[in-house]
Amino acid sequence: KYINLGIAIALEPNGLIVPNIKNADEMNIIGIAKAVAELSQKARTKKLTFEDVIDGTFTITNYGVFGTLIGTPIINQPEVGILGVGSVIKKPVVIENEGIESIAVRAMMNLSLSHDHRLIDGMLGGKFLKSIKEFLENFDENLV
Repeated sequence: KYINLGIAIALEPNGLIVPNIKNADEMNIIGIAKAVAELSQKARTKKLTFEDVIDGTFTITNYGVFGTLIGTPIINQPEVGILGVGSVIKKPVVIENEGIESIAVRAMMNLSLSHDHRLIDGMLGGKFLKSIKEFLENFDENLV
């Protein structure tokens, strides 16, 4: 019925809290960015309400902010899944240009997805993660 996007926010020294962007599917990327900033500020100033932290459907956690490359995020029940975002680092990678392969340094990031298989088939979860990968690799800055 609704898509409430949980954003994991680190609160030193206590740990994480996951407030939700209500009806995130109705927002554009700028609206989501503003909502993340607002919820982060509310969390850090201890002004979150009960409504801010209930009814999540899917969470994004950025363990990369701590320099971590890979993680295994755990689903925040009763949510359907969680996307983990690793640190962006430069790596040598093979690229292909007009059929010619070469090695280049590129900014790379690992993503991980945990989802409830009672609700989402593994194939669909894999396709979802692939679509995120393709969107990020081909990001159009004109969307911002």
